Amino acid sequence: MTTEFDLGALLAERGAERYELHGKYLNHQLPRMLHTIGFDKVYERGEGAYFWDADGNDYLDMLAGFGVMGLGRHHPVVRKALHDVLDAGLADLTRFDCQPLPGLLAEKLLAHSPHLDRVFFGNSGTEAVETALKFARYATGRPRVLYCDHAFHGLTTGSLSVNGEAGFRDGFAPLLPDTPVPLGDLDALAAELKKGDVAALIVEPIQGKGVHEAPPGYLRAAQELLHRHKALLVVDEVQTGLGRTGDFYAYQHEDGVEPDLVCVAKALSGGYVPVGATLGKDWIFKKVYSSMDRVLVHSASFGSNAQAMAAGLAVLAVMENEQTVANARLTGDLLKSRLAALTEKYELLADVRGRGLMIGIEFGRPRSLKLRSRWTMLQAARKGLFAQMVVVPLLQRHRILTQVSGDRLEVIKLIPPLIIGEAEVDRFVEAFTAVMDDAHSGGGLMWEFGSTLVKQAVANR
Repeated sequence: MTTEFDLGALLAERGAERYELHGKYLNHQLPRMLHTIGFDKVYERGEGAYFWDADGNDYLDMLAGFGVMGLGRHHPVVRKALHDVLDAGLADLTRFDCQPLPGLLAEKLLAHSPHLDRVFFGNSGTEAVETALKFARYATGRPRVLYCDHAFHGLTTGSLSVNGEAGFRDGFAPLLPDTPVPLGDLDALAAELKKGDVAALIVEPIQGKGVHEAPPGYLRAAQELLHRHKALLVVDEVQTGLGRTGDFYAYQHEDGVEPDLVCVAKALSGGYVPVGATLGKDWIFKKVYSSMDRVLVHSASFGSNAQAMAAGLAVLAVMENEQTVANARLTGDLLKSRLAALTEKYELLADVRGRGLMIGIEFGRPRSLKLRSRWTMLQAARKGLFAQMVVVPLLQRHRILTQVSGDRLEVIKLIPPLIIGEAEVDRFVEAFTAVMDDAHSGGGLMWEFGSTLVKQAVANR
């Protein structure tokens, strides 16, 4: 019997039910949230740094799927690689052979990763972190991993144990016996290391929550402390890696940093096939996989699958040939400098920070009495509402997709595709300026929406 399946026909017939289907069968709070803030759009297609709706309106993507779409959507080189690998009909995932694509991608990735020797391929960023936690514990024979306050390393149980946000951890105990330290506090790190049971410190060179960069010299000094106490440095580059900050890895902005383990994911996928990778030093891998009896002691059912490997190889080829790392640095510097210049004009704009195309825009308490009273009203209802008030008109009026950097943070994080240029910078800065003008005028639709958010926040208490 021949099975027929027409995906296009199915989407044409049922696509309009998208929000109802999600509310009925998936996370019912997501469509509720999207309806509340007016983000319940229907996007028909995407290409590069843009979406289009059914009416042909374009939307600038300054979120990149939380960093997944490093090359934008549907890059032709990645698309072709996936068509090619599917058409090749490879004998994939036999589990008992060695296909060439994983080795080729590992070789290519390690060429950008001095001092690292081997790679484990999984399926996501959180899985890359889980791998690093297991490897660090086994290699050192110690149980405890240190992490930084406000860190985000994933939401599975192991990675949640090194997640610095209480809102994610609450209700999921008991977790692993891991310990937070303040980002940049070497004394706190040293105090924990003296206890003798620390396997590693895991750290983001730039924290995704709030876009806080590790202080200059911290990573190198932390590495020296860790190695003195026979512990490892694990660097989480899931969001910051692959060119996001204007270098291949964010830790490479600081001389002398040689992590023992590095986690990557997101952009390596090309936006198509989930993939994560844990890169590490040879001795760590050889200790974990110490004998043939331990050959499968850590593995992933879909790890190293041909589609993911092909996507990763295509992504690295595009990055090298189209100079996306350099573009992220140059375009990021332009965007950051133009936004930073606005801090003198707008009292609600407190700070602009970040590296490359990972930029945080922070809002703060204004000086003038009229604006201050409104700011205080929002803060009393729920911290983070003002940033949401900025995000909504950017989408509704200017068709630019952004989002706040974390729950209860007055910070918008910009992580657009690495392929954007001056035209996209102009569009964003002009739109952001218009929204800031409205916010500082003391009236208008923006503050009316703020009142709606206040009512919603109070109702949810």
